[in-house]
Amino acid sequence: MEEENKIIKAIKEKGQSIEAEMSFFDHLEELRWHLIRASIAIIIFTGLAFYFYDWIFDQIIMGPAHPSFWTYRMLCNVGNYFHRTGWCIDKINIHLQNNELAGQFTLQINSSLIIGITLGIPYLLYEIWRFIRPALHDKERKAASGFVGYASFLFILGVLFGYYVITPMSVNFLLSYQVSSIIENLITIDNYLSSVTTLTLATGVVFELPILVYVLSAFGLLTPKLMRESRRYAIVIILILAAVVTPTPDIVTMTVVAIPLFILFEVSIIVAATVEKRRLQKSTELMKSE
Repeated sequence: MEEENKIIKAIKEKGQSIEAEMSFFDHLEELRWHLIRASIAIIIFTGLAFYFYDWIFDQIIMGPAHPSFWTYRMLCNVGNYFHRTGWCIDKINIHLQNNELAGQFTLQINSSLIIGITLGIPYLLYEIWRFIRPALHDKERKAASGFVGYASFLFILGVLFGYYVITPMSVNFLLSYQVSSIIENLITIDNYLSSVTTLTLATGVVFELPILVYVLSAFGLLTPKLMRESRRYAIVIILILAAVVTPTPDIVTMTVVAIPLFILFEVSIIVAATVEKRRLQKSTELMKSE
């Protein structure tokens, strides 16, 4: 009798194990289709970027290297309004070169892929949300319902700020910086593309700080008190970053770059405080119910 019970128990455990394995592979299969759909969207955006590449290269990729770029024109208008000299940028000394046989072809492919990934990130976030949503409780689903919208908005805002503020100021500063007049800057097109991409996308990722703070605060790994205590260090880092990327040592220009980053940090503190308040309320309600 005991032997039969052991056999039955072993069969049940094996059945549960098989069921768990099937459920795991079902989830993997579902995740695979979400990623496939996101990849298709990225491929479509990449194809469009490749097709319209002439305009994209001249107007977008090389935009920060032209004196007629929107940022330089606005900076000149602000300088004229306040009667400040040295704010207008009439010439940018840039000489691009390609030193590989297939360099220009790979440039078009790589930059088209980068643009495709950038445009496809909001849809990728949407597919990830669709995969995670069934596993959440109703309250968790409602609390995180705006995840895709907020994350996409912050990323796009960061990309625009990086492209229209950080990138042109950095490009102008680095190209005009000279250790000696006998040194001529001959920039490879790959290096230029890498710099523009890094500055633009890195700023987009930095603008996701409130989302990261929300997640860390929800798990109790970050508190508003810690962020407030770290505010002085954040201010120093932001000011150093603003001083590096601005083309002139003028305090007004540095402020244009620094203020949005200050606001982003303060918004993150508010997010952390809100999450902590909700967590404390839930803990109080749970203790009262017991």
